[in-house]
Amino acid sequence: MSLPAHIAERLRLPAIAAPMFLVSGVDMVLSACKAGIIGSFPGNNARSLDELDQWLATINATLPPDAPPWAMNIMVHRSYARWEEELELVLKHRPPIVITALGSPATVVDAIHGYGGLVFADVNSLTFAHKAAATGVDGLILVASGAGGHTGPISGFAFAPAVREWFEGTLVLGGGIGSGRAVRAAQVLGADLAYLGTRLIACEESLAVPGYKQMLVDATAEDIVTSAALTGMPANWLKASLLAAGYDAEGLKAKAEINLGRPEDAAKRWRDVWSAGHGAGEVKAIEPLGAIVDEMVADYERAGRTT
Repeated sequence: MSLPAHIAERLRLPAIAAPMFLVSGVDMVLSACKAGIIGSFPGNNARSLDELDQWLATINATLPPDAPPWAMNIMVHRSYARWEEELELVLKHRPPIVITALGSPATVVDAIHGYGGLVFADVNSLTFAHKAAATGVDGLILVASGAGGHTGPISGFAFAPAVREWFEGTLVLGGGIGSGRAVRAAQVLGADLAYLGTRLIACEESLAVPGYKQMLVDATAEDIVTSAALTGMPANWLKASLLAAGYDAEGLKAKAEINLGRPEDAAKRWRDVWSAGHGAGEVKAIEPLGAIVDEMVADYERAGRTT
């Protein structure tokens, strides 16, 4: 395991609240850190750069020095029109961790290391894991099959051990992790941290609209479908939201061109079509994020006593 000691000692549960589009915001980041896990949000959840500037300032001003670190997620795909402007704000506010997604982290690693920040790259294949590691990132986030939103084709049971064989940095595993037992299992497989996405969507602090939260509470793993129709990349969605938005079975098989545009463009596509992963069945109620973490901590500790 290779989680830096200054991070590990501040965590109640070895986990990151994953940055989720139209879900993760300031309140969710602060609640996650208060609960004892790493909080994060994607930069494109702030509809304007001024709003993003305010969010970053608020998080820095609110969290005490001994709190778990927080992270901002930045998309580095060439089609994302705002990434350079978001990087400028990252360098201004200096989040302890920056999570890159949908592109090579090579363009941002040196700049973030320049102020002492850590870079974790979001990858969904062994090929991309090797490429990201070669850029000098501090951690790899393995998006395994079953992850909500943009997903990967490899089972976490194979993905984590395969990367741990050669990668010595921090390893994060995501995909269907919704219980403390699953967090413990991720560590057994070689990961340092678990990526918690779907399990937290319905928390009270989430930006998700009430209908999204309730649909998730009512869902099981069988209500999740994979489609590249919306973004051009395979992603896991709540089937009911796709059908309500007018997507039929054949439409779900279609593949769009990857074009991320600006945040307002993506918001229109995702407003009524909601992502979730195979861990949907773990979501039983709309409740405070802290209560979810408390439950997972207890489950994690029980699992440790039985292994």
